[in-house]
Amino acid sequence: MADAYILGIESSCDETAAAVVRSGEQVISNVVFSQIAAHQPYGGVVPELASREHLRAIVPVVRKALADAGQTLHSINALAVTQGPGLAGALLVGISYAKALAFALDKPLIAVNHLEGHIHAVLLEERQKGNQELKFPLLALVVSGGHTHLYLARQGEKGWSYENIGHTRDDAAGEAFDKVAKLLALGYPGGPMIEKLSAHGNSVAVSFPPAQLKHRDRNDRDASDRLRCDFSYSGIKTAVLRYVETHDLRRSIEARRQAMLLITQPKFEDYLSRCDQATLDLVASFQSAIVEDLVGKTLAAARACKAVTLFVTGGVAANQQLRHCFERDAAMEGLPVYFPSRPLSTDNAAMIAAAAYPKFIAQDFAPMDFSAEAGLILR
Repeated sequence: MADAYILGIESSCDETAAAVVRSGEQVISNVVFSQIAAHQPYGGVVPELASREHLRAIVPVVRKALADAGQTLHSINALAVTQGPGLAGALLVGISYAKALAFALDKPLIAVNHLEGHIHAVLLEERQKGNQELKFPLLALVVSGGHTHLYLARQGEKGWSYENIGHTRDDAAGEAFDKVAKLLALGYPGGPMIEKLSAHGNSVAVSFPPAQLKHRDRNDRDASDRLRCDFSYSGIKTAVLRYVETHDLRRSIEARRQAMLLITQPKFEDYLSRCDQATLDLVASFQSAIVEDLVGKTLAAARACKAVTLFVTGGVAANQQLRHCFERDAAMEGLPVYFPSRPLSTDNAAMIAAAAYPKFIAQDFAPMDFSAEAGLILR
């Protein structure tokens, strides 16, 4: 079959992204416009602001992706766009633009689940390395600011199918990182800053008990006895708050917050110099507790469902301690584990175009009346 060039568009949260991918296995271009600077003053993503930023950025981002790839709107074979899950207003910007292009160009349009995109980010890079023989069943942990999900994936004649065997009952892991960073006045996004500061702290200084999930998730409508490996991170976030209160860290946090307001673009060294050892030990212990929980529950799920391959993907998969622990512990069980590169860990459009390729082959195109689904489920 001739090469197929797919233009992917991603706008599910706070990155406006476009990419051109050849036949689901070679990234020709990958452009990401980040909104971090716009949301930084608020310590988190503001949905309405995100939508406005997408409107401003989407046309130049798509143009650059095509130019970088040496392609035009007429030379590509299909368009792919994130349908969900994500912020409804943000998703609608990408979908509306992709629909307009597909209609004007008379090109097929493919709707992609954002979570499947993260899984295919790993597959894309493994194919680029020449690894064409992944074994199934495959267990995928998708862990980011908005998601902490475990999927048992299988490959069939009509593409991939997914069974969700675990999800977070409350906060996603990346969300917990960001909220703890906001509490401690460590800037936004919180995950990368906590990771860097943790290298200067004692990871066993503070004991965080693991979350105990003793009852079925009230949002889980499936009453069967199928395997469930759920997560919960609201408890550890509350434990950090209690530690701050009982160890009188409020004054140092407020002093750090005020000092950062006087610096236009604070750097890691600015935060490090204003963190006492108690704070450094706290963030190091917090990160280790999250990593231990993610690794332990994921490997337990892999054993229970007899998975022979493990994918770890999403923004939190860029965390080096998480990678090290997965590589060490999975190797002890003889389980190969794969990660995306750092650029493809966070939201991007290359993963959307890659996930669209099997649908392109199957001619599984989206009707022009489809819309954004903020809570889209991956099956």
